Amino acid sequence: MTNFHFAGCDTVYLAKKYGTPLYVISENYIIDRIEEIKRNFIGKYENVGAIYASKAFLTKEMARIIKREGIGMDVVSGGELYTAMEVGFPEEKIVFHGNNKTLHELEMAVGNGVGRIVVDNIYELDLLTQIAKQYNKRVNILYRISPGVNSHTHKYIQTGQVDSKFGIPIGGGKIFEAIEKAMNLSNINLLGFHFHIGSQILDNITYLEAIKAVTKLMREAKNRLGFETKELNTGGGYGIQYAGGEKRKPISFYTDPIMTEIKDNCKNYDLKVPKVTIEPGRWIVGESGITLYTIGSIKEIPNIRTYVSVDGGMTDNPRPSLYEAKYQGIVANKVNKEASQVITIAGKCCESGDVLIWDLKVPEIETGDILAVLSTGAYNYSMASNYNKTPRPAVVMVKDGIDRLIVKRETYKDMLRNEI
Repeated sequence: MTNFHFAGCDTVYLAKKYGTPLYVISENYIIDRIEEIKRNFIGKYENVGAIYASKAFLTKEMARIIKREGIGMDVVSGGELYTAMEVGFPEEKIVFHGNNKTLHELEMAVGNGVGRIVVDNIYELDLLTQIAKQYNKRVNILYRISPGVNSHTHKYIQTGQVDSKFGIPIGGGKIFEAIEKAMNLSNINLLGFHFHIGSQILDNITYLEAIKAVTKLMREAKNRLGFETKELNTGGGYGIQYAGGEKRKPISFYTDPIMTEIKDNCKNYDLKVPKVTIEPGRWIVGESGITLYTIGSIKEIPNIRTYVSVDGGMTDNPRPSLYEAKYQGIVANKVNKEASQVITIAGKCCESGDVLIWDLKVPEIETGDILAVLSTGAYNYSMASNYNKTPRPAVVMVKDGIDRLIVKRETYKDMLRNEI
């Protein structure tokens, strides 16, 4: 009987060596995705760049990989910025996002010379201006704008619609007031715009709709204010394959039409083509990860459902509870056995909504089996919690059949270290 292997490693062996629940991340996969970006975007077009959206998955080791591969990093908090700084990530390659950055976070960003700050609103611009003066620096910014586009994804991960909490809406004229204000500030260098329309998007139509709206804004900004857009960050949100969904698209599925639309519109509007940046996160790391669990209790409700509980759940993967996200699983120690029953994978938290997978086809299941849940590289470790005083799992990086621990398993003592 052959066990399930991932990136050349026997997952049952990993579960025994490190314990469960266990996050397993393939460095090979991450590098393959970055190489695809380099080959089919950075190497294909002039004056473009790629930035890893670190909120998807960030550890010190992940930051080292991104640093070594030479692309930029997007951070959305002081903690993410601190993590990048801890491994000596080049500050000029860091882009700082967020709709309500604190005074301390902006001071960190300005003081450490991050490359770009994506300004979400006028309040932030005023705060940033004061900090820039204190540090005697001229800060490079992009304005985050809301293009008024509804992406085809779950409503909780749409971000480009008119009523989004992120960015300045294009309609209504407020954006032109913001542009003019920034142009008149000596410590602020407005380079252009940023938009992000959502996450787990598997079509490219909504990106093109957003670009149509943004390039019209670029034209109006030039005609009204004489502002020439030097940079345009088109965000990320490219989808991956989960259970029963479409397969991950190649990066060119998104970037080729994006570049064509930008170039065509700039030509029609007599604009210079700005530097174009993309920000994939999930697309780089999502399918690089799996989570290993040990099967515990098995509860059969005759003619209705069989609940199979694991030693993790919404504490290490809250996405099914938050967004009804769908996942696929494999019984790692029975990978060659025929699927003979349908079960529901339940988590161990005291919540009825703590269900990881509904109606999963598996071989005859037993207590002690090892379950591997696929495509958990993005937004699992980064969203993990201590609900029910549950320690966070360890994280193991695998490459070419070799495993290494990159995050230790949290202990009970670790959880209580800040309590008085």
